[in-house]
Amino acid sequence: MVAVLALAAGCSSVKFTYNQGDTLLYWWMDSYADLEGQQADIAKRDIDNLFKWHRQTQLRDYAALLGGFQRQLAGNPTQADLLNAYREIRVRGERLAARAVPEITTLALSIKPDQIANIERKFQSKNEEYRKKFIQGNTEKRQKARFKKSMEQFDLWFGNFSSEQEATLRRASDARPLDNEAWLEERVWRQRRIVGVLRKIQQEKLNREQAAAQIQAMQREFFTRMESPERKAFYDTSLDQTTKYILTAIRIATPAQKKHAQERMQGWITDFQGLAVGK
Repeated sequence: MVAVLALAAGCSSVKFTYNQGDTLLYWWMDSYADLEGQQADIAKRDIDNLFKWHRQTQLRDYAALLGGFQRQLAGNPTQADLLNAYREIRVRGERLAARAVPEITTLALSIKPDQIANIERKFQSKNEEYRKKFIQGNTEKRQKARFKKSMEQFDLWFGNFSSEQEATLRRASDARPLDNEAWLEERVWRQRRIVGVLRKIQQEKLNREQAAAQIQAMQREFFTRMESPERKAFYDTSLDQTTKYILTAIRIATPAQKKHAQERMQGWITDFQGLAVGK
């Protein structure tokens, strides 16, 4: 679900992508687990129900949250404002994850050993793609790949930046710790946790209540890991540097570029409001 919303945020029309979201989410899940028969039918049903809940209860809140971001951008947002925005988005991610526990539990109870193997292979394939793009090569290549990825987002929000602006942003990007290996470690840790829970549910033949408890525990670990003693310093540094980098983009943006961002946010606000009432 979060992946679908991220995809929607990368499009000019959230409404178009969101209306295809149930299909996109099913295809994404199927690409990992190779769903079959009744299992696939139930997954489609549960995705549909989850989207109905999300549309009816969450989208007005998203529109209001974006409205707040709009107002901040019209002024001079601080790093504290960006950190607070991150916390607001995280709260909504946790809310969505908690609501999805029954649907995730149903799917997890149906997963077979060969499907767990499929998921592992898909994880490995995605990790190899990440290594090739963000870890292999010299420092310059890795910094360039990271910068290119961030510029895709900045261009989406603000429109095209001038070469002088890009040079400023490149310097700010390169000043950040080049911690792609650490992020890969985090990816792998989460993947192993997911596979471990699926195996436990399947091998120990857990009942629905037990399986749901395992999934809820895993979610808590995912959301609280950044506060754990062994990872807090890493996450705090990453968040500090990322928000400073975003703040650099906001501060060097021209009035026309900020207007572009305001209009894009307004388009998303309008889309969320329309989707919330079934339009």
